[in-house]
Amino acid sequence: MNYSGLIIAVITFVVIGLFHPLVVKGEYYFGTRIWWLFAIAGVCFIIASLLVTNDILSPVLGVIGCSCLWSILEIFEQKERVEKGWFPMNPKRKGDYKRREQ
Repeated sequence: MNYSGLIIAVITFVVIGLFHPLVVKGEYYFGTRIWWLFAIAGVCFIIASLLVTNDILSPVLGVIGCSCLWSILEIFEQKERVEKGWFPMNPKRKGDYKRREQ
């Protein structure tokens, strides 16, 4: 049996699951100004995935890289969710939001 597809699928599921709280906490503590960290990390992981010859590690690195790049969009959408009141606002960064704490 070839388990590589299943291994990659499980790791992909875990990576996506880990990125949601990473985006939420990242936006809470640092705001949208950390988008460039996700961009740099994404490009680095994608380049690494192109250079690695391992049949499991290469796609996993690619998934992490694409998740980092997708998180750029998500961090800005997270800010909008905070402004709508769906997530807590960091009281230290009230000026970063259109909606003020009520």
